[in-house]
Amino acid sequence: PPPARRGPADAGRRRDELDRALAEHGFDDDDAARDAWCPPHVLSDLDRRVLAHTADAARVAAGLSDPDVLALPEDVAADVTAAQAAESAARRAADDVEGRARVAASRAESAAEAAARVRRAADALDAAVAAAAPVTRMANLASGTGSDNARALSLATYVLGRRFEDVVAAANERLAVMSDGRYELVRSDEKEDVRTRAVGLAMRVVDHRTEQARDPRTLSGGETFYVSLCLALGMADVVTAEAGGVELGTLFVDEGFGALDPHVLDQVLGELGRLRQGGRVVGIVSHVEALKQAVADRIEVRPTPAGPSTLTVLAG
Repeated sequence: PPPARRGPADAGRRRDELDRALAEHGFDDDDAARDAWCPPHVLSDLDRRVLAHTADAARVAAGLSDPDVLALPEDVAADVTAAQAAESAARRAADDVEGRARVAASRAESAAEAAARVRRAADALDAAVAAAAPVTRMANLASGTGSDNARALSLATYVLGRRFEDVVAAANERLAVMSDGRYELVRSDEKEDVRTRAVGLAMRVVDHRTEQARDPRTLSGGETFYVSLCLALGMADVVTAEAGGVELGTLFVDEGFGALDPHVLDQVLGELGRLRQGGRVVGIVSHVEALKQAVADRIEVRPTPAGPSTLTVLAG
């Protein structure tokens, strides 16, 4: 048919299609369909919400189908308020635990860094100790504290011991005269029964009558006096010999003569006389009356009844 006659027929068909579509989708008329139209973004949001609702419904259905839930009696009443309070408390506890975990992690990190620093310091110390080992060994050897120094003898004590041997040798030259050859001094490596006494500077007195070495403290008062005098003179000889020409020209002996028997007193005065002949000045302080006859040049000190003392200078 011509176009003019097909138009009404097409319009009728389209109307029928529209009516069927409106009926199929539950619309009463065209206006209802136009009112129900949604823009694409609104339709997309609705689709998203429908999908979310469907997923939530599926999770709820899965939870309700759990055997433990199905085993609950039908008249169970859920305390939603208590559940919410418990959930809030659990969240707070979780937050507190999380905070403590962060603090613990920070402390662990700090401890690891400190441990690394300690290890580096220990390595540096080991290196320094290894580098200083020769010096440390020499210092311990010199101080007498090292394992190489079996006698625990310090370097200073060792040097003094060598010098002490020279003093003892010089003292024995006079002691042989004063003791009529009875006594001789020897240096001993044994520590005397004195806590402050250094090892290596001890001394024994050999008694040639018995050929036994004695402790100097077993000597009598007079013997101790002239042995000590010999040591002092021997030391003066060693100092003079090693001081580059410096001499100890004056010697004072204070007391001790009263403990000597006449024979030994003569021997001691004879040795002191030889010192005077050698150019030394010897001063004697004593209350022994017999010395007045042996010492011509002297100063006598006498107390007076009034209290003050008088001085009298006598020259031979």
